Amino acid sequence: MNIFFNKKQKTPYELVKTVKDCLVSIDKAGPNSKSSEKSVEELTRSLQDIKKILYGDGEHEPSAEATAVMCTEILSNDLLPMMIKDLGKLEFESKKDFAQIFNNLLRMKNNPRGPAVSYIAENPDILNLLVKGYEQHDIALNCGTMLRECIKHEVLAKDLLYSQNFWEFFNYVDMSNFDVASDTFATFKDLLTKHKTLSSEFLEKNYDQVLERYTVLLNSQNYVTVRQSIKLLGELLLDRSNFNIMTKYISSAANLKLMMNLLRDKRRTIQYEAFHVFKVFVANPNKTKPILDILSKNKEKLIVFLSQFHTDKEEDQFNDEKAFLLKQIQAIPALE
Repeated sequence: MNIFFNKKQKTPYELVKTVKDCLVSIDKAGPNSKSSEKSVEELTRSLQDIKKILYGDGEHEPSAEATAVMCTEILSNDLLPMMIKDLGKLEFESKKDFAQIFNNLLRMKNNPRGPAVSYIAENPDILNLLVKGYEQHDIALNCGTMLRECIKHEVLAKDLLYSQNFWEFFNYVDMSNFDVASDTFATFKDLLTKHKTLSSEFLEKNYDQVLERYTVLLNSQNYVTVRQSIKLLGELLLDRSNFNIMTKYISSAANLKLMMNLLRDKRRTIQYEAFHVFKVFVANPNKTKPILDILSKNKEKLIVFLSQFHTDKEEDQFNDEKAFLLKQIQAIPALE
């Protein structure tokens, strides 16, 4: 008999039932009651036991049979949405334990897509709850780690991209809380870069709406938001799968003006990241007339500016790119 199914250890069925009963008890008793405290303690122990079955206990590797049974019990009893709804009521370590349990289930591959992946795809409330978790500081980081695990699976990434939830990220990444905003941006970035064909198709279909919201981020008063947004924009534009998006973006005079303003930002890191977007406009061999007009009108100023731009950097690639841009700008004919 497997070590996890002995008389001292509860079975997966018993553990899941205990967790569900504890959640119901916590909801009924309310916070700070003795009954609620007892239920929280019992729930904490049960989550640790579930985690032990899925991950092993340090001395024994997890059993494939036991983990499969545990997964089946969790999913068939709809424990995931119940736990996420009440995540804020758990102790700090229990929140982490649940996130690890959730992520472990997503990595199981008992069928081509994985049982948990299929379950989440069929129950969209789970992704909704996880995204909304960014609105609660005490569970935001736990929800973030679960969301990023979901995004590794293309079917779930697609569900997120094509839901209203995606547009919520533009609000969450500009939060005042640094840790939450940074975690949200990590999830946001994964959504737009993990599955290149999927995200490229989405960005093309929703270009105007995405650009409008993204421009707000680039004009944010939050330094971290601006820096991360410019850096991600540069990565997106230089990715071959986003060629059509890049072509459209660098044909806009408004976008060029924004980057030129950011090049002159007082903060050096913002200047540096803006440079990597600005260079795409200049290096484009098929510049539109509005772009050429702006570059030509500002030709002399740009030459002086770039000649003095971050001269202390000892990065060969950066200096080579800057020299290339100077040659390109010098070759632009003057306005007639």
